[in-house]
Amino acid sequence: MSKKKYYVVWKGYQPGIYPTWDECKKQVEGFSGAKYKSFPSLQEAEKAFKEDASPKNEPMNLSYIEDSLSVDAACSGNPGQMEYKGVYTKTGETIFHFGPILGTNNIGEFLAIVHGLAYLREKNSSIPIYSDSQTAIQWVKMKKANTTLAFNQDTKRVWGLIERAEKWLQNHSYENKLLKWDTEKWGEIKADFGRK
Repeated sequence: MSKKKYYVVWKGYQPGIYPTWDECKKQVEGFSGAKYKSFPSLQEAEKAFKEDASPKNEPMNLSYIEDSLSVDAACSGNPGQMEYKGVYTKTGETIFHFGPILGTNNIGEFLAIVHGLAYLREKNSSIPIYSDSQTAIQWVKMKKANTTLAFNQDTKRVWGLIERAEKWLQNHSYENKLLKWDTEKWGEIKADFGRK
């Protein structure tokens, strides 16, 4: 059972505090420059909403690059059923979605970045890719998924994808910048599955 969270929307259709992700999502999905974040308690959410909504904090730091690809993974259990997707940051439109298959969150984040790089290369696009996983960005830069996931009958499929992704990285160069999404400043990454 996941812990209860409260969602603060500073910039959205209707700024405020929402008790569920679904309600928060309605306020921010499709809203250009939406700013929102989850908090573990109502007290913290109220404090953050008041502090960030005060005029002294304007203009809000919304300095991410809208013309970019955002990727994220979700995994129930670790290892567990893992899936990942890539969305166009500005509109939230899903560009690709894969899974679920057995894996880990870090593997999903890694595969999502490589999938994004391959997709953008095909489209001849040099826009940056955002990920909220420093680990996955590091793995991509090393061209190696540094995972401890055991290789067995259940994980054979995901290991096949890892090897394919590593091989792609070794055989291709790319100009796209890999950027760390700043959840503190910008709220959840646009590709977030909303299962916090």
